[in-house]
Amino acid sequence: MRKLLFYYIIFLTFSSCNFFQPKSTIIRIKGSDTMFEFTEMLAREYMKNNPSVAIYVYGGGSKEGIRALAKKEVDIAMASRLLTPEEIKVLAEDNQTIGVSYLIAKDAISIFINPANSIKNFSINDLKKIFTCKINNWKELGGEDHEIKLYIRNPNSGTYFYFQQIVLNGEKYCLSAISETTTNKLIEQIEKDKYAIGYGGIGFVGKIEHAKIEGIEPTEENVRNDLYPLSRYLYFYTLKNPDGEVKRFIDWVLSRSVQSLIKKTGYVPIWNVTF
Repeated sequence: MRKLLFYYIIFLTFSSCNFFQPKSTIIRIKGSDTMFEFTEMLAREYMKNNPSVAIYVYGGGSKEGIRALAKKEVDIAMASRLLTPEEIKVLAEDNQTIGVSYLIAKDAISIFINPANSIKNFSINDLKKIFTCKINNWKELGGEDHEIKLYIRNPNSGTYFYFQQIVLNGEKYCLSAISETTTNKLIEQIEKDKYAIGYGGIGFVGKIEHAKIEGIEPTEENVRNDLYPLSRYLYFYTLKNPDGEVKRFIDWVLSRSVQSLIKKTGYVPIWNVTF
């Protein structure tokens, strides 16, 4: 009887702890590969101070994040570009809303080259010709007599779309360009190949160089002041004005103190913050 009483007390203790323990609020975020790492970092920081909240962050590209938001599979979509007219139409038809956008950080598309490459500066016109196969050899730019190896993001990527619209003026990418699923994989290829070139967000690092465009470096100051030609904003999208924990999380991300965390990841915060 004593043993039974003991086990019964233990059962009640654990049952009552489990019963009164607050249920976790789940926030699901999906989208931009460019934004994945720093959003995951922000999610970890938020959950440290809010243990009842579980935040799941998934990549897949801006297009995939917006699709998931339209289907109500996620609470927040990450995107490194504005919504397309087609995406706005789908949101309006399926959800009777065109969504709500939040400027989370400022970014720029950086041109990645191997450090051994002698060409360190490109014009926008150079880049357009390179990525549409009108320039195929580094010697045409004053470099070595060797074929240019092109690496690009996949079509679900907001960076892919932005680069195509802004740099290529809507023209198709060169058919010989190799598409990588993530920016990190793209960087790995450029690290190994002296004659490779690719692009991605300025927050990405590796054994690569970030080339100048029109003689301007992709630095925080140049991006903040819109001097660097390929500066852009990074967005969170929700279906409607959020409430509850989703609103608290977004408000927290936009606070000055948290924007300094974004700065540490190599991106440009919305606020002019210091460490």
